[in-house]
Amino acid sequence: MVTRKLNIRDDQEALLLLGERDFFLRQIEREHAVEVFVRHDPQGEELHLTLRGTASRVQKAIKRFRDRLDRVRSGETPDEPPHAFAFPAEEAMPPSDAVYMTAYGKSVRTRGERQKLYVDCILKGDLTFGIGPAGTGKTYLAVICALRALKAREVSRIVLTRPVVEAGEHLGFLPGDFQEKVNPYLKPLYDAFYAALGPDKFRIWRDDEIIEIVPLAYMRGRTLENAFIILDEAQNTTIEQMKMFLTRMGNGSRVVVTGDVTQIDLDSPRRSGLVVIEKILKHIKPVRFVHFLSADVVRHLLVKDIVEAFDSHEKEKRP
Repeated sequence: MVTRKLNIRDDQEALLLLGERDFFLRQIEREHAVEVFVRHDPQGEELHLTLRGTASRVQKAIKRFRDRLDRVRSGETPDEPPHAFAFPAEEAMPPSDAVYMTAYGKSVRTRGERQKLYVDCILKGDLTFGIGPAGTGKTYLAVICALRALKAREVSRIVLTRPVVEAGEHLGFLPGDFQEKVNPYLKPLYDAFYAALGPDKFRIWRDDEIIEIVPLAYMRGRTLENAFIILDEAQNTTIEQMKMFLTRMGNGSRVVVTGDVTQIDLDSPRRSGLVVIEKILKHIKPVRFVHFLSADVVRHLLVKDIVEAFDSHEKEKRP
């Protein structure tokens, strides 16, 4: 964490710089995930604007303040439109039964009792597992809850990860640099943010490292504090990887793990960390597990029938 200061001449200059009811100040805090404080000089009329946060975010935020201050001192009245990243201060409030309001004005609500239980567990607990078939909203609702927590300033960033499981092609043989190699594996996580934020807001947030999407292997050695952390496709983690991931959790963080134990891509399904984790953590009461069924599928109506057909096929194969 770093701290930078900016001097303001007097109250009038502060009003023009920070906006009515500190609108611009709050906007900068939301956009760049920094803390901004205004302090009066006890020896005179001058004020100090203090910004605190990570070095890269503070640098971008103080540049925005300086650019605006230059316009104020040149006699302009800077009426800057809201940045693409910002949560508007006067945005419409979602209905009381909605979890979140997307950038497109759509209210996100839970569908069915298990989705409601899942969201309640995430909002009230520190570690939640969502296990079940594709199309039940596990990842999407986890992302929505992460955005809600970030908007409420309960966390300062969102970290999403998933194991990179190679099916037929090795990363070394795929074209492009590292980012281009892993993008196909991480793309499903982008989709949830596109739906909630829109692509422009998502890209800005990602570039400012408020949203971080990384392969699971790159989580080793980190401690993530004040973060909302989501592990997707957890059925493809080994027991050792699951332990490594769960022990990344730092103070003020919240973790959601999602996966489908019927879609394990590991060489040995019995090595899946998601298969055994409930047994390992069963005595830790704050940890919550929510199991979805094929009846909870909320994608195209055919998806539910497809999931049930595959379940029946697997049962017939068993001795």
